[in-house]
Amino acid sequence: MVIDDHKIAADLLELRRELAWEGIELRQGFHATEDKQEVRDRVFAVLNLYPFRVDATVLQKNKAEPLMRCDPATFYKHACFYHIKYVAPKVAAATDELLVVAATIDSKWKSRNFRQAIQEAVEATSRSEIIQVGMWPAGTDPCLQVADYCSWAIQRKWERGDARSYAAIKGKIRSEYDFFAGGSVIYY
Repeated sequence: MVIDDHKIAADLLELRRELAWEGIELRQGFHATEDKQEVRDRVFAVLNLYPFRVDATVLQKNKAEPLMRCDPATFYKHACFYHIKYVAPKVAAATDELLVVAATIDSKWKSRNFRQAIQEAVEATSRSEIIQVGMWPAGTDPCLQVADYCSWAIQRKWERGDARSYAAIKGKIRSEYDFFAGGSVIYY
């Protein structure tokens, strides 16, 4: 997700407070997988008030060659590189400052490797000269929660054919690239 300002964060925090007053507790902020449909509908309503860009690279893991998926770090390093290689030049000019933030994952080791993969991919593919990469717990940043919601909606469409939430953000999606679209070999 690419966003020029962070005003959406204030509205999501306000929505979280409204939900608390209604007796709906969100312990870690908004998380599409865990939130009830009533909450998701309200989050998507907030998302539609703001301009932002979503680019998705879809990777069907069972089509990845064994060398690419020999371990999760290798797979995600490739996925990250190809996604950023496509997106970074489209969203940031050489004179832009580029802050790339990802959500932490389940272990320090995996997070460190993932952060390093992002850093290397951005440095290798972006025209921007001023780059910073961060990794924060998703529950601490409403903008990461927006990215979570958008990713979840796209995943539901691709994996389950469920386009309900996808339809709510369709106007924000600039690209969906099926990385293995030309592949027909299923490795597992």
